Amino acid sequence: MVSDEKLVCRGDWHPRDSSRSVPCRLVERSGQIRAVAEDGTELASAVFSTLDISTRVGSIPRRVEFADGSLFETTDNAAIDNLQLTNGRKRTGFVHGLERFHPRLLVFVVAVFLLSGLVYRYALPVLVEVAVAVTPPVVPRLMSISTLETLDRTVLSETKLDDAKRRAISDGFARIAINSTRGPAAYTLNFREGGAIGPNAFALPDGTLIVTDELVGLADGDTEMLIGVLAHEIGHVELEHSLRQIYRAAGMAGLIMLIAGDVGDSAEDLLVQGSGLLALSYSRDAEAAADRHSVELMQEAGYDPAAIARFFEIIEKKLGDKSGTNILSTHPGTPERKQAIRDYEAELRQKASPN
Repeated sequence: MVSDEKLVCRGDWHPRDSSRSVPCRLVERSGQIRAVAEDGTELASAVFSTLDISTRVGSIPRRVEFADGSLFETTDNAAIDNLQLTNGRKRTGFVHGLERFHPRLLVFVVAVFLLSGLVYRYALPVLVEVAVAVTPPVVPRLMSISTLETLDRTVLSETKLDDAKRRAISDGFARIAINSTRGPAAYTLNFREGGAIGPNAFALPDGTLIVTDELVGLADGDTEMLIGVLAHEIGHVELEHSLRQIYRAAGMAGLIMLIAGDVGDSAEDLLVQGSGLLALSYSRDAEAAADRHSVELMQEAGYDPAAIARFFEIIEKKLGDKSGTNILSTHPGTPERKQAIRDYEAELRQKASPN
């Protein structure tokens, strides 16, 4: 080593436009910064002011570019920082400064979550309504066909109900469908054995309705109550709750990816699918609106308007669901819904009665 030579650090030198790597040391000598091979061969040199030194970002290797286009690369970030400091240049870059100053990073993270919360609270509902308004009819149809095919392949199976029971339910369903906004042609009633789904009835976005054998069994011959449940599902279709939930799920997934970024395939699947599962439940307002729709359709068809309330009585007695509404629940509690249905039925009866 030359007597006036000062070692800065060790690393690798790369010729211009080449992937070749030469182990070397970076030194200061005679007012210049030099890349010197282990055998003493000088590979490149330049005055400090002409060097292009990459900004420090965490522990990423630093690059020192010489005027001839060759590069010196090293993982000794502290040595490069010190070289810049002794030559009057700023020590660290802005990004690295943010990384090291954790309170600022914390503020940034909080800001991202606050912004995401505002988007979810105010922007997402508006975007969902716009998406629903511009969705052509073929889209809900394709969604429903795909969903029913998947359910039939994985969960549901062919119904075991006899013809008489299916005919009674279908005839009652036709009576209420006539009074619906979309008309009877917009709806298709399907019977399936529910399997893991159990006693249930649900509607797909295009007006395809499914009622399970288990629900019919739970009704224990109360066909009118089943018609009330199906009128509730018609309410979900006519108020486009399913379509809104699909778009909301997509929006939630987008927000999760915005916050989480590239978190790996497994975590990404968990987050995105988790948002979809959350969106499968209708909101309190949506359930209450569908309940009121059931009361209205049943009244117009000449059935007991509050027949669906008997469904919640069965849930309470046979399934033991007596949960009330709380701040964490997405659905109104069973007793609360039953009472709200009866209150609304009384309200409609009072309006219909002569003064």
